[in-house]
Amino acid sequence: MSWRPQYRSSKFRNVYGKVASREHCFDGIPITKNVHDNHFCAVNARFLAIVTESAGGGSFLVIPLEQTGRIEPNYPKVCGHQGNVLDIKWNPFIENIIASCSEDTSVRIWEIPEGGLKRNMTEAVLELYGHSRRVGLVEWHPTTNNILFSAGYDYKVLIWNLDIGEPVKMIDCHTDVILCMSFNTDGSLLATSCKDKKLRVVEPRSGRVLQEASCKNHRVNRVVFLGSTKRLLTTGVSRWNTRQIALWDQEDLSMPLIEEEIDGLSGLLFPFYDADTHMLYLAGKGDGNIRYYEIGSEKPYLSYLMEFRSPAPQKGLGVMPKHGLDVSACEVFRFYKLVTLKGLIEPISMIVPRRSETYQEDIYPMTPGTEPALTPDEWLSGVNRDPILMSLKEGYKRTSKIVFKAPVREKKSVVVNGIDLLENVPPRTENELLRMFFRQQDEIRRLKDELSQKDIRIRQLQLELKNLRNSPKNN
Repeated sequence: MSWRPQYRSSKFRNVYGKVASREHCFDGIPITKNVHDNHFCAVNARFLAIVTESAGGGSFLVIPLEQTGRIEPNYPKVCGHQGNVLDIKWNPFIENIIASCSEDTSVRIWEIPEGGLKRNMTEAVLELYGHSRRVGLVEWHPTTNNILFSAGYDYKVLIWNLDIGEPVKMIDCHTDVILCMSFNTDGSLLATSCKDKKLRVVEPRSGRVLQEASCKNHRVNRVVFLGSTKRLLTTGVSRWNTRQIALWDQEDLSMPLIEEEIDGLSGLLFPFYDADTHMLYLAGKGDGNIRYYEIGSEKPYLSYLMEFRSPAPQKGLGVMPKHGLDVSACEVFRFYKLVTLKGLIEPISMIVPRRSETYQEDIYPMTPGTEPALTPDEWLSGVNRDPILMSLKEGYKRTSKIVFKAPVREKKSVVVNGIDLLENVPPRTENELLRMFFRQQDEIRRLKDELSQKDIRIRQLQLELKNLRNSPKNN
């Protein structure tokens, strides 16, 4: 019997990336130079938000999607934080509500007016204080309205009920900084990667760790749930410092199902999973390319499709929700790429080439929509429900009618699980102590410089006075 090459048929094997023309990009944006490993970008069907470089606090821009082209230097900003903004996320059910977290230990909720900002916004509709150190991550619950998760450098994950504006649960199973959070489809499980080299699957309402993997050979940086397949995918670094990805069974994290090395570059790998097409996108921080794969239910599980290449390195990537895509162009995914060197935000559309211009039902199945499946009280009481699905064929531009109402509260203490979070401050880490030491050294150096300048000025005045006294006119 003659040997035949194995041929694998896939409707996505010819997917290609199409970069928007220059007039459809966002130009002249002072993208933040912060080295924190986040995307610094969030996008929905109406707005694009980008964290910007600023002095004396933290700020981010919010631009309507139709307002492409060059952005003016004095364009209005959201600038209420006292420290650098580290993460921003749009509410999946209310398109003008965005959450931000910062080095000032706060999480803030902002309501963007219709048509975008006309002046600088400094007042948030809700300020949330519960972390004792800077807050690095925020995530909205995928099926429940007004439930927000925040992860801080105090090693805690707080669950906020925005209906009352208070933290209602605390997950404190981590022993180091939390690097990434990801939910499964119905939001009943939370996967986290941590700087303590452990991958965890947590039941968020009880804080109980269901599965834990100690990743010695594969140091995990990012984790993502692969939809409803009961699998996780992580990106990280091998013991030889090569970038790699690993696939895990969520019910058994003792060993990865597969591990695959990608390359020897040093930039962090960001994973993006599209549950509708079962496609995985891998984008490296500082790279210009985006690799994409198809995830299968049987071995080898991961099938390489193609690679989008670009010479411009990316600092981060925002992802458009499904209901904001252009289905008439067979667009299945859209990135918003941050090019720091050019101050440019570049849309990249992933397109399935089709000759027919009619709606392609095989690449656009029913997808999670803009209506929440649960209220905060239902979810907190233990109810789980899959997201409410919508078709992209009929009325996919439909906007949600839910309105955010900020609660009124005047409590100064934040008590969760019987612990006042603002009183029980954990000991500082070595990095924080070093940062404080260098900051104090800089302050001492500055004060010494000021004193020496004053001494020089005093000597100059004394010399002038002496010259005046010895002048012939005074004699």
